[in-house]
Amino acid sequence: MRYEAKRCGVNFSPPSIVVIYVHTETNKMRKRIIPVRDFSQYSDCSNAAETLKNHPNHRDYLEGVSQGQLQKLHFILRDHIKGFTLEHSLSSFCLHPEEDLNKLDDEGLTRKKSQMDGQFEKNRKSRDDPNFIYDLEVDFPKNTQEQKCSWDEESDDGF
Repeated sequence: MRYEAKRCGVNFSPPSIVVIYVHTETNKMRKRIIPVRDFSQYSDCSNAAETLKNHPNHRDYLEGVSQGQLQKLHFILRDHIKGFTLEHSLSSFCLHPEEDLNKLDDEGLTRKKSQMDGQFEKNRKSRDDPNFIYDLEVDFPKNTQEQKCSWDEESDDGF
């Protein structure tokens, strides 16, 4: 790998992806601006990210950048085209424990699920981890405010 990507970002005008990378042979830091063409508010961000990552002119520079990060940058660009602010776009990637995910549209739900998958992978312990315990048992504190519901009680039918 001749190029090592250090940072990625977006330019809104003109719509482009900015990659700051280090050329490994010369150890010089450089910036590459990759224009995002034929991209509208109706474009598929995952398809656009995959196309950009596999483009022959940009493939070497984007080798160290994950598909998910490119997809996130395309989501931000698309939200800007739709008229949303940068803060709105970034908050749509944050997980809020009190948020009702049933009220989200398909795209918003996809964003939240990708964030949850990322959190799961970060917290997951594999067998190779030094702190891995095979059969971990945890005692959770008893909830003193248990609420009784009618369906908790046994029915007369025996079910």
